[in-house]
Amino acid sequence: MTGGRAASPPRPDGIREQVREWYGTVASHGGCCGSPLAGTSCCGDLATSLDLGYASEEIAGLPPGADLGLGCGSPTRLVALRAGDVVLDLGSGAGIDCFLAAKKVGPRGRVIGVDMTPGMLSRARAGARAGGYRTVEFRLGEMEHLPVPNGAVDVVISNCAVNLSPDKRSVYAEAYRVLRPGGRLAVSDVIATRPIGRIDRDDPAQWCSCSSGALGAGPTRTLLREVGFVDVRVDLPPAAARAAPRSPPASLGALPASIRATKPGK
Repeated sequence: MTGGRAASPPRPDGIREQVREWYGTVASHGGCCGSPLAGTSCCGDLATSLDLGYASEEIAGLPPGADLGLGCGSPTRLVALRAGDVVLDLGSGAGIDCFLAAKKVGPRGRVIGVDMTPGMLSRARAGARAGGYRTVEFRLGEMEHLPVPNGAVDVVISNCAVNLSPDKRSVYAEAYRVLRPGGRLAVSDVIATRPIGRIDRDDPAQWCSCSSGALGAGPTRTLLREVGFVDVRVDLPPAAARAAPRSPPASLGALPASIRATKPGK
């Protein structure tokens, strides 16, 4: 199995439950410290968030606990959000990208976060109440089976969550389904840049730390096009940024990338 031909791992329901359990522990700890993700690149801090493209003023204005340092990019900076847009965040966690999107779409817009971890939803909903985010709501659900009607949203975003799914085709097909014609997909995620072996694919610690579940750029483009997307782009970091890997994802060749696509018809 390679970064260019990455099949889904065995026991997808088992993988999904492992991810739910791990991130439930992160939510209950209020961050990565002391959680199973401590010491991995899925466990960051304020400095990490700034490195990923968030502005300091954005972070400073967030409700307490919204930034758990779990991302690998800043998806709201990959797409021009417009006043009045309806935005859907896949794997919304504690809500950081939902709250940032809400500020950009304004009072006429709406933001929906979907997460399968009840503990994350509780944190996100508390943050929305504390910050007075009346146009943001959080729903319990899986990315592969979104609790959202057909053609209901203008933009789908996600931050380091699609790699955690054992069924990425269904994730992208669901994103396509809920987008309106002309809707846009903007995802920050990790992409495999070299082969990832079966032993690593089957290791729950590697999978849950945003490492061994990564697809290659080629398979990602293929999946997006097969479900109907056009204008597909997968942008990896410059070659210089790929040297001397230190974190678990990078040690397997999984690196942060930006993924963009459009649903045709507008």
